[in-house]
Amino acid sequence: KKTFCALLAARSCLRGRTNVADSHTKHLVFFLDAIPSADQIRITTSLKSQKGSVWTKNKSIFEYWEVEVTFRVTGRGRIGADGLAIWFTEEQGLEGPVFGAADKWNGVGIFFDSFDNDGKKNNPGVIVVGNNGKLLYDHQNDGSTQALASCQRDFRNKPYPVRVKITYYQKTLTVLINNGFTPDKEDYEFCAKVEDMVLPSQGYFGISAATGGLADDHDVLSFLTFQLTEPGKEAPTPDAEIPQKDKEKYQEEFEHFQQELDKKKEEFQKEHPDVQGQPADDVFETVSDRELRQIFEGQNRIHLEIKQLNRQLDMILDEQRKYVSAVTEEIAKRGAGFPGQQGQVSQQEIETVVKTQEEVIRQVKEIRSSVTDALRSISGAQHPGSAGVYETTQHFNDIKEHLHVVKRDIEHLVQRNTPSSEKQKCPELPPFPSCLSTMHFFIFVAVQTVLFIGYVMYR
Repeated sequence: KKTFCALLAARSCLRGRTNVADSHTKHLVFFLDAIPSADQIRITTSLKSQKGSVWTKNKSIFEYWEVEVTFRVTGRGRIGADGLAIWFTEEQGLEGPVFGAADKWNGVGIFFDSFDNDGKKNNPGVIVVGNNGKLLYDHQNDGSTQALASCQRDFRNKPYPVRVKITYYQKTLTVLINNGFTPDKEDYEFCAKVEDMVLPSQGYFGISAATGGLADDHDVLSFLTFQLTEPGKEAPTPDAEIPQKDKEKYQEEFEHFQQELDKKKEEFQKEHPDVQGQPADDVFETVSDRELRQIFEGQNRIHLEIKQLNRQLDMILDEQRKYVSAVTEEIAKRGAGFPGQQGQVSQQEIETVVKTQEEVIRQVKEIRSSVTDALRSISGAQHPGSAGVYETTQHFNDIKEHLHVVKRDIEHLVQRNTPSSEKQKCPELPPFPSCLSTMHFFIFVAVQTVLFIGYVMYR
């Protein structure tokens, strides 16, 4: 049972707090170098060596919780840096070297690492790292030596905001991610899971980001927190909104941040006069952009169809496994209840059925592998900035080939599993009624011949 607790969305984050068993406990947030705007919070701007973070002001007293974060990571380059982190720690994180937050934290950090420091070509990626307050984060290896779980996901420059759902329930941490390929907000995919994980009973939620030699804009659109209550327990009620004085105070802080940003822009223009007067990005869509967008939308539709097919194959595989287990139990019962030749014959027949079902399961697994290859091809093709036209065409050819293989395997599977007695046959044609006898036919031919010869003689 989920209870809505907090909302962090642009300046709405300043109103975000919760009431859990204590009507006076309010979870407010404060900023270090983050810049709030009307519809988002920019944790870091696309400038080199920037750091920023947002944290709750009061401790969360949730035993089990779930957070849903919506963010964007955008940059002009094909490679970005450094990344973004979502935190739950015993103490508030100050500014530091770990994605804009301090090292040696006590809690857990979910890192969205953009830059490949160790050169293993496994970035962008998502890494779950726990710490007891004594470990130093391993930057050179991208935390791979300390990662409790990880998955490789590209979260930069997506057409829709990236969504992450992090759940901590009964000492199990689960991370689900929506890659931002579709507008469907509930299209989550499994990313990582850590069991037997002990976190502080009370702590602060936070989100931080940093840039290095390369730079991205790290924008947070929303940060929702929920309390998870076990069945049978009464859920708390949410608190009321903060006073008007606090709202005015945060509005003044926002205006102050905006003025500082304008000053930085002016200083940058003075230091780089050569970039002044350059035309801004085109407002209208170019022909190449439109073609790329259409290609992307087509790939997205194929991606969704193959995912649906994969789910159906999973259902078929589960049904076949249940059927095999049921038949196996029947074999054991009949073998024990009917000793002798008759029991042996029936057992042989059942074993033949079991082998057939096992062959069905094997073929379904092969189909799943083909679908997985097709999905991998689509995921690789959904990066128009990193490949040329030839590679895109090659990806489409691979997808077409995989779909043909899936279709052929499914047809073969249906034919093999249809009993011979149940195979459909074409209906026999009914006999045509005979309205012309043999005698009438010959008389008609003779008359036609006489008329033809008479016509020729007359001509």
